[in-house]
Amino acid sequence: MRILVLNGPNLQLLGKRQPAVYGHQTLASINDGLEAIAGELQISIDFRQSNHEGELVDWIGEAANEFDGIVINPAAYTHTSAALHDALAGAALPAIEVHISNVHAREEFRHRSFTASACTGQICGLGTNGYEWALRALHRHLSESET
Repeated sequence: MRILVLNGPNLQLLGKRQPAVYGHQTLASINDGLEAIAGELQISIDFRQSNHEGELVDWIGEAANEFDGIVINPAAYTHTSAALHDALAGAALPAIEVHISNVHAREEFRHRSFTASACTGQICGLGTNGYEWALRALHRHLSESET
């Protein structure tokens, strides 16, 4: 089982950017933790981060040929990108959307997700632990659909 983990704009700044909202953990440390969980689950994961919408769209479009599912934190593109929605829908892979903060308890513009309706599920507001739970949920979803 192969999982693509995608992170959108500004997530390379985790650990430095607004730690009261996003915590002190870096993207590298999140990836390290997910790699350990992937070993436990006996799956392969590939981590990617981009500040460029088109690059994320390209990666999603290519994912159907290489991966079984996607964990995605679209970051600010969550609230603006019909292109990411369409890429996720077109790839037709199970995907879990992750947000570190509770987007529904923040500014009004963050309450709408363009991408959620193209995803299997959404995890938000549980800090960086949401990545682990997204990976585990996706693994379980994929394992159950194989049987």
